[in-house]
Amino acid sequence: MTADSRIERAYEYCENVTRRHAKSFYFAARFLPKVKQPPVFAIYAFCRHVDDEIDESGFRTEEEAALAVDEWRKRLDEVFDSARSGSAKAVAGHAAEGPRQRALEDVFTAWRHMLGAYDIPREIPLDLIRGVLMDTWKKRYATFEELYVYSYHVASTVGLMTSPILGYSDDEALLYAEKMGVAMQLTNILRDVKEDAEMGRIYLPAEDLERFGVSEEQILEGVADDAFREMMAFQVVRARELYAEGEKGIPYLNRDSRFTVLLASRIYARILDAIEALDYDVFRTRAHTTKAQKLLSMPRIWIEAKRMTPPAAFAE
Repeated sequence: MTADSRIERAYEYCENVTRRHAKSFYFAARFLPKVKQPPVFAIYAFCRHVDDEIDESGFRTEEEAALAVDEWRKRLDEVFDSARSGSAKAVAGHAAEGPRQRALEDVFTAWRHMLGAYDIPREIPLDLIRGVLMDTWKKRYATFEELYVYSYHVASTVGLMTSPILGYSDDEALLYAEKMGVAMQLTNILRDVKEDAEMGRIYLPAEDLERFGVSEEQILEGVADDAFREMMAFQVVRARELYAEGEKGIPYLNRDSRFTVLLASRIYARILDAIEALDYDVFRTRAHTTKAQKLLSMPRIWIEAKRMTPPAAFAE
């Protein structure tokens, strides 16, 4: 297999992973210029592999998680260093044995190629890994500040890794990308209260549960009373405020990336509408958006994105 065909196969694998596991993300990314799509899919495929591998590893303590971060750091260092040197050697010198290792090597092949064109700081994927590892030992969050840190690690990092691919005119865009990621992760948390509780996880901040008189027991038992609904309504408002803040960064993006990011923001925010339509009883059914809703919303979002202009000091 030639080097070019190997790279093409690697990107194709990353796109297939994205299509299967992140339908809304994939839907929005398809409106990027063709040249920007493969590296964006490579970002997602990496995130997915990290999530799957760590989920199956069974770490129980923060110390075990720290050791895992060190192992991933070694892998990433080899990928980044080989990208800089133009080397195509396998990560850590391992032969691609078994489906998982071959799949991971495809992801890293795409990354080595991608890093030749885009300057992604190597600490950001490590921050993602730290966040995913938190799920193996941390099951409760005392404050929203704690939850914000977790959300930054597992969600904002994705936006920060894709920002060099999307293109932006000023580093101000990165601050807003962080807010957008937290908004999306909070949306996930509100949608998935039931599923997370079934795994013994409660992401909703303990300070908010106490404020509204919601007990952990009722969440674990799936009871949506008036107190729970009021607490969820509060979280929905918080998420919408974060979306509004995050969207302030879209005008800083390259013109050909704005529609995709605005579309992704609005698609995810529609989940909040679905939660409200359930009267906040997320135990009854999983809130979701339909493909028809996505398609119907596109013309208005496209017009809005086209009208966006960066601040005068940073105009393209």
